Amino acid sequence: MREKYILGIGAANVDVNGRSRNPLIMKDSNPGKMNLSVGGVTRNVLENLSRLDLPVRLITAIGGDPFGQVIKEHCAVCHIDLSAAITVEDDVSSTYMAILNNDGDMQLALSDMHVINAVDVNELKKRDEIIRNAALITFDPCLAEETMKYLTETYGEEIPLFCDPVSTSYARRLKPYLKNIHILKPNRLELSVLADHPVDTEEDLLEACRIVIEKGVKRLFVSMGRKGCLYYDCEGNSILKAGKPVDNVVSASGAGDAFTAGIIYGYYYGFDIPTTLDYALASGSLALLSSGANNPELSVDKLKEIIREDTK
Repeated sequence: MREKYILGIGAANVDVNGRSRNPLIMKDSNPGKMNLSVGGVTRNVLENLSRLDLPVRLITAIGGDPFGQVIKEHCAVCHIDLSAAITVEDDVSSTYMAILNNDGDMQLALSDMHVINAVDVNELKKRDEIIRNAALITFDPCLAEETMKYLTETYGEEIPLFCDPVSTSYARRLKPYLKNIHILKPNRLELSVLADHPVDTEEDLLEACRIVIEKGVKRLFVSMGRKGCLYYDCEGNSILKAGKPVDNVVSASGAGDAFTAGIIYGYYYGFDIPTTLDYALASGSLALLSSGANNPELSVDKLKEIIREDTK
């Protein structure tokens, strides 16, 4: 029997990152190092899962420009199946441009992702069989609202849906669709928006988790930065877990997507929550050591090695 694939529905970008060699001076030219890579939240998650030896497919929209060709070639190398993707020949591909400070943290970014609007309800209907045959679906909230509504309401009760809110503005767009989302991975600020509740104290944080779970989400993985991840589910279980701090961070770009891939990997294989968190934290920490959005050294063996080191 053929192994069931993981389906992503969302953006595939070209990321242009510039890291300053010195503290940034605003409104001036700063010496630095430029890096071009292929990204996009959903595409990043799938690339990480492919490196973990899972079959993946992507429904996205790509422009007919040179960046579109870069995306297609990179996805082929990474074994991301693009046979269900849409090419919009007279448009430009999604592009994300970020300026990082000399510590590798993003200071300013611009994104142009309008081409993803080509992934509309009619295009999803054409791909109904592909969607229904997926083991699970991961999507990001850059999709048009009517597309998210159709996706969550049509497939959410049959197929587990995973989503990273990505930002507080996107979290607001997600709020009407929470009842059909199986797993969410917000950070603290996004959780506060989703719950309409403060997250200043530990009690606030747990209450915000409870509120979001009451809206229909089955499992929450709340990114807590250096404190790790807070897990909370519909049965009232909660776990706070962190990995070892990462020295010599190269770039934080893509770490959250790698973390999501670790969650999905654990879910796909039916791991318990502590083990799933181990894989997610290890995936995220490995991404911090790469200048691109995805670390080419990612593998199941590498994650097992990191987990062994963290548990010593």
